[in-house]
Amino acid sequence: MGKYKIVVTDDRYKNYEEEKKVFESIDAELVIGNCTAPDEVSEACRDADGILCNLAPMPQDVIESLERCKIISRYGVGYDNVDVKACTKKGIYVANVPDYCAEDVSDHALALLMGCIRKIARRDAQVREGRWNVGSEDPVYRACGKTFAFLGFGTIGRCLFRKIKGLNFSRVLVYDPYLDKDSISSLGAVKVEMEEALKDADYISIHMPLNDKTRGIIDKTAFSIMKKSAILINTSRGPIVDEDALIDALKSGKINSAGLDVHKSEPLEEDNPLKIIENCILTDHMGWYSEESMAELKRKAAENIKDVISGSKPKYAVNTIILSD
Repeated sequence: MGKYKIVVTDDRYKNYEEEKKVFESIDAELVIGNCTAPDEVSEACRDADGILCNLAPMPQDVIESLERCKIISRYGVGYDNVDVKACTKKGIYVANVPDYCAEDVSDHALALLMGCIRKIARRDAQVREGRWNVGSEDPVYRACGKTFAFLGFGTIGRCLFRKIKGLNFSRVLVYDPYLDKDSISSLGAVKVEMEEALKDADYISIHMPLNDKTRGIIDKTAFSIMKKSAILINTSRGPIVDEDALIDALKSGKINSAGLDVHKSEPLEEDNPLKIIENCILTDHMGWYSEESMAELKRKAAENIKDVISGSKPKYAVNTIILSD
């Protein structure tokens, strides 16, 4: 038994060799859990010194039940399943891994975009049904000369921006309230307010974090001001988009199509209407994934915990903890 106990709340990976290598130097025992409910997390993690969390819920009552925990390290960029405020109050670091999958998610966003522009999934299904030469009834339009808009322009958005430069869009718009006009202009894009981005763009890619301000921000009103030619790509977080409003926009032709890697509820419910809407490409929240990004994610998530157990701050701290002398 190791000197320290580290718990993985939900078992989603084939192995944990990367984590074990990191923890060897601090004599930590790695315990793999499979928690889906708060009470299961509390039971598994009550005496843990550190927690590696994926999708398991970490609300306030779970945080308050932790007796020894110094850090919760989230496998991924987002941390909306962890009550950061409760952790800060209890003196627990929350850390994430914000830089492991920018190339992968931006690749995926580009793939969804091109899939929607060229209607790849739809054409595949039509050909398999025996249809041919369907362009006259289901037209496709070129990307060159169109307007692209980013909603959020962090690391992933900037990676995607680098990749779309060769598509010769007429304008690239950026809505990001945390960036100034000059920094965006220096990269060759134009800072705009959200309404202008939604109104003018042919293609819209979401890269905002999920929080109280962004939850449901792409709603019925947002869809009403988009072009009928608009394509919406979401590789960020599902609840940023009002799913009912999206379904209505797709079915009624208010927008052209959507490419979605993230969803309001995951996995998608069996009877979710999105599953039978043709002008929508769906993937299973896998934009982050490649074998390379997986190894990097696991190593860096574990290193956050090693840093704290060793008496330092985690490299990717989300909150600030004032340590007592």
